[in-house]
Amino acid sequence: MRRLPPLTAIEAVVQVARLGSVKAAAQELALSAPALSRRVQALERFIGRPLFDRRHQAMQLNADGERLIAHIAPALDILSDAVEAMTSGTEVLRLRLGVLPLYASQRLFPHLPALRARHPELHLDIDTGSHGISRLGEGLDAAIVLAREIEPALYARRLDRNKILVIGHRALLDGPEPVTEPAQLSRLTALVHRDMPETFAHWRQAAGLGALEPAAIDLFDSGALILEAVARGLGVAFMHESHLEDAHDDRLVRLFDIEVDSPYSYWFVCRPRALIQRPVKLFHDWLLEALEVG
Repeated sequence: MRRLPPLTAIEAVVQVARLGSVKAAAQELALSAPALSRRVQALERFIGRPLFDRRHQAMQLNADGERLIAHIAPALDILSDAVEAMTSGTEVLRLRLGVLPLYASQRLFPHLPALRARHPELHLDIDTGSHGISRLGEGLDAAIVLAREIEPALYARRLDRNKILVIGHRALLDGPEPVTEPAQLSRLTALVHRDMPETFAHWRQAAGLGALEPAAIDLFDSGALILEAVARGLGVAFMHESHLEDAHDDRLVRLFDIEVDSPYSYWFVCRPRALIQRPVKLFHDWLLEALEVG
């Protein structure tokens, strides 16, 4: 068998790559920063080349580091699963899934009892952090993301197609000055999700309202908080039709009869090699069936 570098050195490099700094990775591994740096340097000496571009306190993978992580991160996940299965006394399959909170609550969680009934051995570690795609293979096995398109190097299945609606508080229709014309948006704040930054501009262009400007555009990183902000009368949201329907909130209404196809969709994504892993394959196949994805 060929000689392998210490597992602790590999673990250190993976954590620095995931967190972007020695300090954060050291805290995660309960090490001092100098001790973690020595582990990273040990792997670099073993390989014979640097793996990071070092800039002050930050460390970013270089091209060699990215190639290495792409190969070893899935192997580390498999090793972790194997050890967990051996030590738990029963077969446990664990999937580290990245998913946006609103999608999780509206679309995924209602189906999870059926998943548990079919595959009781499959357990999910849910991660609602941002940048799910960039963390595939480095803490995440798979992710459900909101995007216009997915880079060809990844495996991806589109989970839906949707329309952009303008969502407002019911008082905007029932009040003394009902909002019935798009021009009235000029006195309202538009609420936009950071993962869907072009929703307002796309809706405005498709609706033929190129000169329309809202009073302001506020950005959120949580769809659930956008809907709550609308329900509190803080603005109008440019979101998907399914977001309104699945909210089941009587305070929220659709404004205008304008329907615009959204350039954004939810996607299931993972690294192609990850589909070989049983937890990923079981979840993938079940998800497409549950959502009736063709």
